Order: sequence, then structure tokens, then C-alpha cells
Amino acid sequence: MFKFILIVLIGFSHLPKTSPCVAQWGQCGGLTYTGPTDCCAPYICKYSNDWYSQCLTDPTSINSGCSALSAQCGGIGWSGSTTCCAPYVCTYSNDWYSQCLAASITSNSISSTGIPTTTTRSTSTTTVQSTSSSSSTSSSSSSTSSSSSTVNQGCSALWAQCGGIGWSGPTTCCAPNVCQYGNAWYSQCVVSGTSSGSSVAASSTVSTATLSIDSTRQSGVTTRYWDCCKASCGWPGKASVTSPVRTCAQNGNTFVDPNTQSGCTGGTAYMCNDQQPWNVSSTLAYGFAAAHIANQGEADWCCACYSLIFTSGPVVGKELIVQVTNTGGDLGNNHFDLQMPGGGVGIFDGCSKQFPGSYTWGQTYGGVSQRSDCAGLPSVLQPGCYWRFDWFMGADNPTISFKQVSCPLVLTSITQCVRV
Repeated sequence: MFKFILIVLIGFSHLPKTSPCVAQWGQCGGLTYTGPTDCCAPYICKYSNDWYSQCLTDPTSINSGCSALSAQCGGIGWSGSTTCCAPYVCTYSNDWYSQCLAASITSNSISSTGIPTTTTRSTSTTTVQSTSSSSSTSSSSSSTSSSSSTVNQGCSALWAQCGGIGWSGPTTCCAPNVCQYGNAWYSQCVVSGTSSGSSVAASSTVSTATLSIDSTRQSGVTTRYWDCCKASCGWPGKASVTSPVRTCAQNGNTFVDPNTQSGCTGGTAYMCNDQQPWNVSSTLAYGFAAAHIANQGEADWCCACYSLIFTSGPVVGKELIVQVTNTGGDLGNNHFDLQMPGGGVGIFDGCSKQFPGSYTWGQTYGGVSQRSDCAGLPSVLQPGCYWRFDWFMGADNPTISFKQVSCPLVLTSITQCVRV
């Protein structure tokens, strides 16, 4: 009997271990991430930056020299493959982004140069409809392309485009998937119930999920900074929030009491290292900012989140969602000062106090001038600096179209500040 029990126990010890795996496109790693780190087969966890890794197709399992379904295949500044693996075709989204999609649902084919081979975008005027609870974008289905007979018929497949300015294809996703708003130029079919973004209506009009905030976009400007100082929204009583923005000790990762004085004024509280920007995709990034918005005050913008769609420079059409953690006393109206290491220490310069040593911070306003200069920053701050020259493409104070949005959980989990 003992021998039998022993054999059974040994058998149990050799049973395969089961653990949750992350589906394609899901997050699988990054600083502060506590979820599963194994991707469901056949996908692999691909590093994007220190704060974000994502489950993607193993490049060794796809055709060499071609881009897989939903991968980027063109756009200004794109240096990767411009050929899609059969049977997919490279579809124009905007001048900065083209994507491999199923041939039956595309209308904008791309040449090897990343430029549309035919005039396939709608010739009619695109309108943006706004209400107090939602914003919607609709576009005419009239197209000059001879291939337009294949668009606006049926439904868009998983991960395919389903909306956006200039989009003339299907706006309905094949069940059970839903159309998720990415930005004004791009919406995508995702798995129902798994998206953290706003879903959009599966109809000829693409609408964002209902928000209890004004969704009308305004024009604004941006600058950049990283002064290492305690953020203004890190003090108690600034706004109706669950807690002030987290601030850290000199090491940048030990949280301190919200009443601790800023290191820039003789205290020991500094900006936390994890409040750097990172890219979620080639067209979407998350980050933090100081702000000054017309006809509002700190009680309105502290810990609120905003969608910034860039309207000038090399990042036109890209979207950065920021949580406002600071107030710029020297900022003009509708001005967002984007937090990025190496962006300029400003007049207060808490960085030389937080990181004493022979580091190179660049110009007081503007910071370092080229990507290689990022190596002169403390290693914990270099990822956000490289982000500026990679995803942000070295853009110099681009203009924006902005609106308030619901805060992504990943941002509020870093600051622990949620508006109530």
C-alpha cells in the first residue's frame, strides 16, 4: 500500500504545471507589472521598454522578410519591412502608419515605399461630431478607388481597422469582437471584454465610450521637462482625489509621506523614477505631464488624464495619454509640459540634488539634444530619454489636439492618484 501511494505521489509531481498565459497583444512584463509573464503559444514576450513588454508573434515563426498580420508595414520614418506576409496587404492609415491587414477588408494598398499606390481614401469631407458625453467620427463611404466594391461590406476581422478619419472600410467588427477607439485616426477590432481602451459603436458612426467629462477637443501646445522635483499634485488638498501623486525619496523608488517637503526647496521628496513615458504601440504612448488649462485650476486638472493627438512635427497623428501630476506656474493656457528625462531641469533643477555626480542634463530648458546624450543620464532615467528620440521621434514642442479622458489603470497604479 505504501509503495502504491508513493507511486501516485510521484505521478502527481510530474503532472504539467498550469499557469495563466497572456493572449496575443497582452502585456507580459514591465516595471510595476504584476500579472502573468508567460505568453500563450505560439506567442513570445517581446520587450518594448522597461515599463512594457507585449505578447507578439515569434519572428522566427513567420515568413522572413515580410510583416505579419496587424504589424506595421510603412509610414514616415519606418525602416522595417514594407511587404506583408501572404495573404495580407499593407494598408494606409495615415502618413506615419500603415498596417498589414486582410485583403478583403482593406481599401488603401501601399507600395514598397510606404505611399498609397492608388487614391483610395474617401474624397468626401470627414466630420467630427461631439456631445457632452461622447465624441464620434464619421466618414463618407464614397471612394475614388476602383477596389471600393470590396469595402463597406461585411465586417472587419480581429485586429483590423474599423474606424478613423479617412477610413472608408467597414466600421462593424465580426462577432464577438468590438471596435475600440485608438485615436481620431485609428480604431481597431479587439476581443470583447479584454480591451482597456474605449470601445466604439459597431455602426457607420464611430463613437467613444460614454464619459462623464467634456470630450470636445481643443488646440494646445507642448514643451518638455524633467526637473526631479516633487510634483505640485503630490501635496494633500490639491483636488478631490483618492490620494496625492506619489513622491519618492532620493533613490526614486521609496515612497515618502505626501507632506514631505520637495527636494528642490530643501526637503527630501523627489519625482519617482517610474513616472516616465513609454510606448504602448507605434502610435500610442502613456506618460505624465504638468499642465495649465484655460479657465481651470489645479482642482480641475490634478490627476486628470488627457488624450493628446499631435498635430505638428514628425509625430503627427500619434497619441499620448498623460496624467497631469504637476502645475506649470510659467505655462500658458492649454499648455502641457511633458515629463521626459533629459527634457530640461528648468529653473528649480532638483536633478543635481537627487543624482549628485557627473551626469549631463543638457540645456536648462530643452535638455539633451540627441539620443546618444541619454547615456549621460542616470541609468534609471535613460529609458524615458530614449523614448523621446524613438517613439517621440525627437519632436520639438509639437502642437496638439487634446481632450480629457478616463485615466488608464496603468497610469493611476503608478501615481496612486484617482479623481473622485
